Amino acid sequence: MVTRTDPRRTVGMADHAHPHELAHHFEDMEQQKESATLGMWAFLVTEILFFGGLFCIYLVYRTRFPEAWAAGSHHLDVELGAINTTVLIFSSLTMAFAVRAGHLGKNGGIILFVALTMVFGAVFLGIKALEYTHKWQEHLVPGAYFGPEGTYPEQMELFFGLYFAMTGMHAFHMVIGAGLMIWLIVRAAKGRYTTEYNAPVEMIGLYWHFVDIVWIFLFPLLYLLGRS
Repeated sequence: MVTRTDPRRTVGMADHAHPHELAHHFEDMEQQKESATLGMWAFLVTEILFFGGLFCIYLVYRTRFPEAWAAGSHHLDVELGAINTTVLIFSSLTMAFAVRAGHLGKNGGIILFVALTMVFGAVFLGIKALEYTHKWQEHLVPGAYFGPEGTYPEQMELFFGLYFAMTGMHAFHMVIGAGLMIWLIVRAAKGRYTTEYNAPVEMIGLYWHFVDIVWIFLFPLLYLLGRS
C-alpha cells in the first residue's frame, strides 16, 4: 500500500520548521530576517547620530583650543591605544567568523568565535581600565586640578571631559555587546541556530562591527590628531 503525503501538510511543516523563532506577525523566516536587518540598521543610524554629535563637539573645541588639545593628547598613551585598536580589529575578524558559522548552521563554531570575540573585548576593556587608572593617578580627571590655580590649564579639562565621555560611552556599548554575546552562546549551546535561522548572530555581528568602527575614529581623534 502506497502512502501519499498531502502537499498542503508538507508546506505547513516547512512553514513551521522553527515555531519558536518565527514571530506570529511574519510569514516566513526570510521576511523576519529582512525586518530584523532593517531594524538594526535603523538603530545603528541613531547610534551614528549620537556619536557623530560627540565628534562634532570634539572638533569644535579642538579648533578653538588647539594648544590645550595638543597638551591633552600628549598625556594619552599612544602605544596602549594602538594595541587596543589591533585587539578590536581581531575581534571584528572573529565576529565575522561567528556570523559565517551561523550561516552554515554550525552552533559549535558560533560558540567558539563569539567566545574569542568576548576575550578580545575583555582585553580591550582591561587596557582601557588601566588607562583610566593612570589618568586618575595623574589627576587628569576633570575637577579641581584644572584651572588657574590647578596643575593643568583650564581648557585642557574640556579635552579630558570629552575623552572620558567618548571612550566611556564606547566602553558602555562594548559591555552591552558582551551581554548580547553571552545570550548568543547560551542559545547556540542549545542548538538553536540553523542555516535558516541565524538572524540574531548576524544582527549582533553588525552591532559589534559598529562599535569597532567607532573606536577606529576615536583612536586618531584622541590619540593622534592632537600631536600633529
